[in-house]
Amino acid sequence: MKQPQFDCVVIGGGPSGATAATDLARGGHHVLLLDRAGRIKPCGGAIPPRAIEDFAIPDHLLVGKATLARMIAPSAKTVDMPVSADGKGGYVGLVDREHFDEWLRARAALAGAERRTGIFERIDRDADGTAMVVYREGRGGPEQRISARSVIGADGARSGVARAELKGADKVPCVFAYHEIVASPPEGSSADFDRARCDVFYQGKHSPDFYAWVFPHGDQASIGVGSANKGFDLREAVAAVRAQTGLDACDTIRREGAPIPLKPLKRWDNGRDVVVAGDAAGVVAPASGEGIYYAMVGGRLAADAVTHFLATGKASALKRARKRFMRDHGRVFWILGIMQYFWYSSDKRRERFVKICEDPDVQRLTWDAYMNKRLVRSKPVAHLRIFLKDMRHLLGLAEA
Repeated sequence: MKQPQFDCVVIGGGPSGATAATDLARGGHHVLLLDRAGRIKPCGGAIPPRAIEDFAIPDHLLVGKATLARMIAPSAKTVDMPVSADGKGGYVGLVDREHFDEWLRARAALAGAERRTGIFERIDRDADGTAMVVYREGRGGPEQRISARSVIGADGARSGVARAELKGADKVPCVFAYHEIVASPPEGSSADFDRARCDVFYQGKHSPDFYAWVFPHGDQASIGVGSANKGFDLREAVAAVRAQTGLDACDTIRREGAPIPLKPLKRWDNGRDVVVAGDAAGVVAPASGEGIYYAMVGGRLAADAVTHFLATGKASALKRARKRFMRDHGRVFWILGIMQYFWYSSDKRRERFVKICEDPDVQRLTWDAYMNKRLVRSKPVAHLRIFLKDMRHLLGLAEA
C-alpha cells in the first residue's frame, strides 16, 4: 500500500509546531502534525499581550492575569514592578501548558492538519531523495514511515530532528528547568502568595546561574527553578522556595522537568527540505527564559519559509525563517544574553540588579519591550540614563 504523501510533516506539537501546522493547513497544504503523548513542558506559562493578539489566544485559556512582578534579591529585599508602569494599565496572561498546548493542537486539526501520536525516530530518503519520516506509535512498536516534501522539526530542546539534520545542534548549551504545579493557597492564608503577582527570586541559594519563580495559575501555581549547573539539585531548590513562601503545605498536582536552550542555533535548515523552530531552534530568551511567544513566532516563520519552498522548489527559501527571526529579535536576545552573563554571576551583582529594577525608567522600558516585543527607540534620553545607572552598578559606584 502506497504511503500517504504530505506537503509537510511537523514533528512536535508544542506552541511552535502547532502554530506552524495551523498556518500551513490554513494555507491549503496537506500537513501532518506528529506529537508525543503525555509530555508537558515545565513553564511559568507567561504570555504577553503581543502573543495574545498575534496568535488569537482566547481569554478562556488564561488561567491567570498578573498585574505585578516582584523581584526578590539575595538579601530578601523586594522590588515591585507593576505592569501599569507606563500608566496605561495591562496584564501578563498566564496559561497552563497542559491545556494550552492541547488547544493549539486541536486548532491545527480544525484548520485541516492531520494529527498523529508517535515518537520520532529518524528521517530516511527514498530512491529519489524524498524525505521519509520514520516514527513509532509507542516505544518498541513497529516503525511507521511517511513521505513528505518538507519537514519542520519543532520537537523541543535537544531536538532529534535538529541533531540528525543540522551540524552542531547537539552542542547547544542548555539550562535545565524543573517546576511543580501546586494548588494555590486559600485566600487569607499565611502563604506569601498573590494570584495577581509573579515572583522572581534572584537568589544564588535557589539557583547559582539563573532564577527561581512562583507564577500564579488561578487555582494552581507554578513553582520552579532553572540552572545550567549539572550538580545543582533542582528539586531541593523548589522545596526551599516552597518553604520560604509558605507554599510547602499546598497539594502538589504534578512535577515536570526539561532542558531549555540558551541561544539560537547558527543554522535552522539543512539546505534541502528540513527547517527547525521553537526550542529546537534555540529560541528561548536569555535572562528571562521566556519561550512561548518566541516559539510561536518561530513556528509561524518556519511555516512561511516552507510555504515559499513548496511554491518555488528552492531550498534557499528555508533560510527565511532564521533570517527574519534574528532581524526582528536578535538584538533583544543579544542584550538579554549580556544581562544574564553579568547580573546572574554572583549574589552581589543580583542584589544590584534588583536595585536597578526600582528605577521608573527601567520599569517603563522593560514592560514596553516585554509587552510589545520591541526595543523602544523613541526614548533615547531614558536609554542613556539606564545605561549610566547600569555602569555605576556594574562598577560598584552605586549604593546597594
